[in-house]
Amino acid sequence: MKLLVIGSGLMGSAIAYDLARSQGIERVTLADVSLARSQHVARKIGSPVVHPITLDANDYAGVVEAMVGHDGVVGATSYHHNYMLARAAIKSGVHFCDLGGNDQVVERQLELNDAAREANVAVIPNCGLAPGLANVLAARGAELFDSVDSIHLRVGGLPQHPKPPFSYELAFSVEGLLNEYTGKSTVLRNGTLTQVETLTETEMMQFPAPFGTLEAFHTAGGVSRLPQMFAGRARELDYKTIRYPGHCERFRMLLDLGFGSSDPITVGANVLTSRELFAELLKKKLEGSGRDVVLLRVWIRGGRGGCLQTLTFDLVDFSSENDNITAMMRTTGYPTSVIIQLLVQGRIPVSGAVTPEICVPLKPLLEELSRRDVVVHQRWS
Repeated sequence: MKLLVIGSGLMGSAIAYDLARSQGIERVTLADVSLARSQHVARKIGSPVVHPITLDANDYAGVVEAMVGHDGVVGATSYHHNYMLARAAIKSGVHFCDLGGNDQVVERQLELNDAAREANVAVIPNCGLAPGLANVLAARGAELFDSVDSIHLRVGGLPQHPKPPFSYELAFSVEGLLNEYTGKSTVLRNGTLTQVETLTETEMMQFPAPFGTLEAFHTAGGVSRLPQMFAGRARELDYKTIRYPGHCERFRMLLDLGFGSSDPITVGANVLTSRELFAELLKKKLEGSGRDVVLLRVWIRGGRGGCLQTLTFDLVDFSSENDNITAMMRTTGYPTSVIIQLLVQGRIPVSGAVTPEICVPLKPLLEELSRRDVVVHQRWS
């Protein structure tokens, strides 16, 4: 397999790292607007199959040219690029996956379904952790029931050693964090699609030591197309992000003060937005140590065999000190790496533009993740 990874940041580097250590990989082209950055990541990976190149994700013609000759492409840059990258993949005749996370961009990508089918390629956005793995767990788990009453997804990346005021460190881009924390989240209430505000309806959850009581609240982007998929079939469905207690209230206060606004403001001779200023402050104040943990819990309740049962999936994944890869990089990058490989191998027999909860089989995904020590446990009650 010859695969192209566009973006050599945290997630792109984790994807390239995993691909380079997978069987049947002939070449991994690692592209970034900064050749120095892609070269640095390639040296850290230390595999002869990884070839760094320079590529501007905004250059459509250049992206198409770079994609030609590959069997599959992974978009690991900002979600702003994903629609254009999907179009370029269809033009180039190669399968495409990305990390997604922005509902509006994903909707535009799904409109490419007919074009992707005509080109006999698959475009699969939302292939990371949440959206991604969590959504596949929910959709495939629901298939084990005769009828579904409710589906709940709870996912969060947390520092192992939290510090005030937010008890949080950036596990991915600050742009992605603000995208999750602003706007609305789509849920099912009484089987009907409903929009709820982000950073609302905080609930407390219990996790094994040393975590104990944590909070979870609505955020945007993580639920993917699950609400549309189960509308009229399930009574309740929602997605919430897990954080240490108090995080939501503190962050919401700043957003209520206008720090998430995109309206221009003038400071001296400079024109910027409150959101841009806030993003720069967050980058400085929430710089990560790399010692993180990812917590995931997905539970489905419904009828099975004539009685009401609950299926729960749990994941607790810690950063890998030996490989210098954070838990968020592992649990986001590795599922994406596995999905693009399964797709190219023909083990996901799909063409068109679809989200992973529609087409990704659970058994091979969990088997491959288990080989990477990303282990999802399941239990019935």
